[in-house]
Amino acid sequence: MNTQDLINLGIPLGDALKFANVHMRRLFAGGLDRPQVETDLMNIVADPPSYFNDPDRASLARALYRPAYTPRAELAPWQQWGDDLDPEAIKQIANACALPIAFAGALMPDAHVGYGLPIGGVLATENAVIPYAVGVDIACRMKLTVYERKANVIPGQKDRLANLLEHETRFGMGCEFEVRRHHDVMDEDWSITPITKRLHEKAWKQLGTSGSGNHFVEFGAFTVTDPSLNIPPGEYLALLSHSGSRGTGAQVCDVYSKRAMSRRNELPNQLKHLAWLTLDEADGQEYWAAMNLMGRYAAANHDIIHRHITKKVGAHILLDIENHHNFAWKETHHGREVIVHRKGATPAGNGVLGIIPGSMATPGYVVRGKGNPASLNSASHGAGRIMSRTKALQSFTWSAVKKQLKNAGVDLLSSGLDEVPGVYKDIETVMAAQTDLVDILGRFDPKIVKMCPPGEKAED
Repeated sequence: MNTQDLINLGIPLGDALKFANVHMRRLFAGGLDRPQVETDLMNIVADPPSYFNDPDRASLARALYRPAYTPRAELAPWQQWGDDLDPEAIKQIANACALPIAFAGALMPDAHVGYGLPIGGVLATENAVIPYAVGVDIACRMKLTVYERKANVIPGQKDRLANLLEHETRFGMGCEFEVRRHHDVMDEDWSITPITKRLHEKAWKQLGTSGSGNHFVEFGAFTVTDPSLNIPPGEYLALLSHSGSRGTGAQVCDVYSKRAMSRRNELPNQLKHLAWLTLDEADGQEYWAAMNLMGRYAAANHDIIHRHITKKVGAHILLDIENHHNFAWKETHHGREVIVHRKGATPAGNGVLGIIPGSMATPGYVVRGKGNPASLNSASHGAGRIMSRTKALQSFTWSAVKKQLKNAGVDLLSSGLDEVPGVYKDIETVMAAQTDLVDILGRFDPKIVKMCPPGEKAED
């Protein structure tokens, strides 16, 4: 009997399959033939609770046990920011707050439909992590570097700055540098999980790259609007980047989301992307370790981009801010330690700095969190999409977009038509909807924008 034979008997992937293999070998070693072994396994699959006290079968029985899905009697408390949100996104956050593990939720003003948890959704759970509530692009993040150089140098150095973006960045699935770049994160122990161990080489090849979808690296003008930043008033040259953990993070999500789904097969089909792993399970601990490694890897990607470009810019750094979304944190809320998933949401604890971008032709903002407990200390992570990529390709033309970019003073080096300004909500409306979540400290206006060329599958 092999793995497929066990699966055919109704044993799912994950711990159950591991225990079934051990039990199967023990039965064969005890002299049973194949029909007898199959009968034994089928009996356990059919009625796991009957074997909870059987010393030889309890581990397999408990791994197989799937109680019927019972939602909470009342939804976990949640609140939304912003009007005119997609009804499907609202439905998704309500579904998430019906999970038996749900503690509290929040929906940000940039919210739109995602897998399981909506983009712009925040969900606190008890002792459980949901891989798809973290997202495919684990630890996707923003990083801003503000230079001690006035923004009025941009027009005169446009070609030079554009060349820096072209030479020091890479975009697209599978992209890498000709000469491998280095960072201490690659010297960490990547064998903490089987999947990260296997993908170490791939991660190193892609180190310092940005992927596809809504990821970008851009030069722009940063305007100080609040003296608490401790920067003299004025407009400065700045570098802003947005990307995450690349193909490695996506593979981590794929592996552990499938394991979560196999454990929570009692969930209705429309909720399967909300399948969770408890932190008491081996797979839950593995995912948690891999997710945190992906956080450090994503930060390393940005560090390399900014370090290499800053060296060529040759200017002193006045301000360096970084924050991530698509992540889960252990935090204390209402006196309880919970796991807070922010899928496309910016951490906005009291005094915490963050970056909320607009689009390639609209401003982004440096913000300081107010620590609003109702939002689980969160804010939006951007303007938020208002249409699908397919609809965007049908709705816009490059001739019209180029006129818009010219009027905004933006030079676009590369991008897909599905990332043009019109696919996003009005950033000013989004910011106005969350004045109780963040204070605005500075404004970033894009001037030279580099994104993945058209034709690549989105990774965001």
